[in-house]
Amino acid sequence: MIFGSDRNELRQMYVDAWRKCRAGEMMSPLESQIAQVIQDHPEYQPAVSAETAETLDETYTPEGGKTNPFLHMGLHLALREQISTNRPAGIAEVFQLLQAKTGDRHTAEHRALDCLAEALWTAQNNNTAPDEQAYLESLRHLAG
Repeated sequence: MIFGSDRNELRQMYVDAWRKCRAGEMMSPLESQIAQVIQDHPEYQPAVSAETAETLDETYTPEGGKTNPFLHMGLHLALREQISTNRPAGIAEVFQLLQAKTGDRHTAEHRALDCLAEALWTAQNNNTAPDEQAYLESLRHLAG
């Protein structure tokens, strides 16, 4: 497992990667990927710059009206990994089409994240593995 199962440990990885990036320190490949996602999201940089217990303990709920920056950035990392490994098979090609349609990689990622989040939510809600074919089909629909 790349990340620990503890929420605070996971969030601390984001804080540490961002601190290292800002300080110009050596980073692992994963830390570099995390720092790139943080750079792509200036609106979340204060959350990972605070380095306080509140940052790690914050509860983000839809009812509270706050987007969970760690979840959002984690979905970006997951999507980028899927594209780089072409798993599920065909996602790299579908994403290229979506990127061409939107004209911007980051915009394409945000649209694809909705499909990924829905696939994960459905799998969790049904206590099943994610339906890769349904996920790809939703991405194809966006790209079409």
